[in-house]
Amino acid sequence: MINTNATNFRKKLFEMIEQTVKYNEPVNISTKSGNAVLISEEEYNSLMETLYLTSVPGMKEKISDGVQTPIEECEDFEW
Repeated sequence: MINTNATNFRKKLFEMIEQTVKYNEPVNISTKSGNAVLISEEEYNSLMETLYLTSVPGMKEKISDGVQTPIEECEDFEW
């Protein structure tokens, strides 16, 4: 994560946005009244999807069980 203050962020706005988008590198921007974090749209969408999936009752356990299932025990489906 890149750490900067608001003044430096303003000076390098385009550069920091490009780096965030290209490398998914978050930017922590500190101000007198608190901090803000700039993340890429891809990272934001990923976080929202994770929050949604973990909000579905029982989904977290199903995903965890699926990750722990050996590939030999998985079924093959035709889509």
